[in-house]
Amino acid sequence: MKAFDEALAGAKETISVRRVFGEPYEEDGVTIIPVAAVRGGGGGGGGVDKDTGDEGSGGGFGMTGRPVGVYQIKDGETTWVPAADTTRVIMFSQLVAIVGLLVLRSIVKIWRAPRG
Repeated sequence: MKAFDEALAGAKETISVRRVFGEPYEEDGVTIIPVAAVRGGGGGGGGVDKDTGDEGSGGGFGMTGRPVGVYQIKDGETTWVPAADTTRVIMFSQLVAIVGLLVLRSIVKIWRAPRG
């Protein structure tokens, strides 16, 4: 299980506060601290073949991160500046457009239905 312990140690190193808060930098008297949302997960297992007695094990790990904004420090005041996630904005806009078209279609069907 040495390989599993090494993989677990690597996962702990990968998901750390350094991945969430980037290195601060200063520009024009303003300190910028980038912030990201980081998620990860992993799994592993092992077993023995009943017929041959062969042993096997395996594992895996995955991680994802996305920027969420920056802390901006200027003249001793800290402000939060959120990042614009254009992918989410576009997906939400498309969803709203589809729902709008479906509602419009239903209204037109009701309006055109014969009244009797």
